[in-house]
Amino acid sequence: MLRLLLLRHAKSAWPEGVRDRDRPLAPRGERGAAAMGAYMAEQGLIPAHALVSPARRTLETWDIATRDWPVHQPPAFEDAIYEASSDALLRVIRGQSARSPLLLLGHNPGLEGLAALLLKRAHRAKVLPKYPTGALAVIDLPVDDWSQVATGEGNLERFVTPRALGVAKD
Repeated sequence: MLRLLLLRHAKSAWPEGVRDRDRPLAPRGERGAAAMGAYMAEQGLIPAHALVSPARRTLETWDIATRDWPVHQPPAFEDAIYEASSDALLRVIRGQSARSPLLLLGHNPGLEGLAALLLKRAHRAKVLPKYPTGALAVIDLPVDDWSQVATGEGNLERFVTPRALGVAKD
């Protein structure tokens, strides 16, 4: 069995004149990333390998979330994750040879769509219709190789949001 961690970047700011790829985290996003990182460390959800979108808000989410983690592997920055469709994200996952768990840190609507593709029908309602910023889905897949990942077979082990961890809106 393989484990996939789908982490959406934390809440971002929308500064005027800044292109999408360069948007930073908002203060709430910084708090959310820190809370999620602490939760992941406490729960033993440290990935063996991480693929991170090169957008500024995902890089900042990674940096803040992992700040207090024990020693861990540095991430791979994957251009194919930025603005990717769920099908494109599935191709990225299937192309991995990394150990489990694998973390994908990216964006919506791709992550939300990927969760919908991977999860068994009974599990989808727990993450859909909205996959909030900073949310983490832990999906167990009944395969031994990433190339074997099929749609509709994933079990949602847990779905956690920054709000559930006590991070309030501004």
